[in-house]
Amino acid sequence: MMVMMTNHYHTSVLLQACIEYLNIKPDGIYVDLTFGGGGHSNLILKHLNKNGKLLAFDQDEDAQKNALKDERFTLIPQNFRFLKNYLRLYGVKKVNGILGDLGVSSHQFDEASRGFSIRFDADLDMRMNRQSSITAKKIINEYNDKQLMAIFKNYGEIINANKLVQLIISSREIEEIKTTDELKEIIKPCTPKFEGHKYLAKVFQALRIEVNQEIEALKECLTQSVELLETDGRLVFISYHSLEDRLVKNVIRTGNVEGIEEKDIVYGTSKKTFKNLTSKPILPTEEEIKKNTRARSAKLRAAIKL
Repeated sequence: MMVMMTNHYHTSVLLQACIEYLNIKPDGIYVDLTFGGGGHSNLILKHLNKNGKLLAFDQDEDAQKNALKDERFTLIPQNFRFLKNYLRLYGVKKVNGILGDLGVSSHQFDEASRGFSIRFDADLDMRMNRQSSITAKKIINEYNDKQLMAIFKNYGEIINANKLVQLIISSREIEEIKTTDELKEIIKPCTPKFEGHKYLAKVFQALRIEVNQEIEALKECLTQSVELLETDGRLVFISYHSLEDRLVKNVIRTGNVEGIEEKDIVYGTSKKTFKNLTSKPILPTEEEIKKNTRARSAKLRAAIKL
């Protein structure tokens, strides 16, 4: 049976699969790294008894308004890259399960003023933490050509990144680029005619990843997760693009984000940190994609700490 939890803020993806792979112990300690609208957290709490605990992270002020009123629940208003420090602050050294749904919330896309979406004209912002000083506008107008090339190639996998960057630099020399519509108009000459939506989505994705330092934060979080999980603890992650998925796969396969296999000094065999539960990623059903088109690129991977 497929369960999908929806509220005005966000539609949780692969909800039932997350719960199944977490294999929740009623008195366990669990972490929801991406609280959002609270869909995953709500369901985790239903599987915990009075001794169980759930700690959730979200740096977005809007998400923090969704905090659950439950004495077993703690919402930490921080980026999950600070996972270990904040768990220690709450007296938690080890946990039984860690869940991360790495997608941008529906609310963030639908809130025009946030600048995440190609559908609306808005300031080039894209900050998940609105206290941060780095915005998409700052990147577009201040980064040099090499920095911009690296962002669009690495985070957007954009083939004609060179032409894209030249258009941006030529335009900003005349006038500052301030809004999403201005950016779309400037890069129109290098936007494919029949795949414009897909191309723009990649451009916006690359900027968003840089603004929020998503890849660095994920590397730090995954590295800490390995250390924080109890033996038999569960790691469950949903990723939405190849960069994220590669890091999750690396950790499950080798125990580190670089994907470097550690060998036993005596026997020369590979040291295993996790037992992989998903040799192929779990994908959303057609029914789920129909109800929530943003779920179409989701991939769930799960593992048990050995």
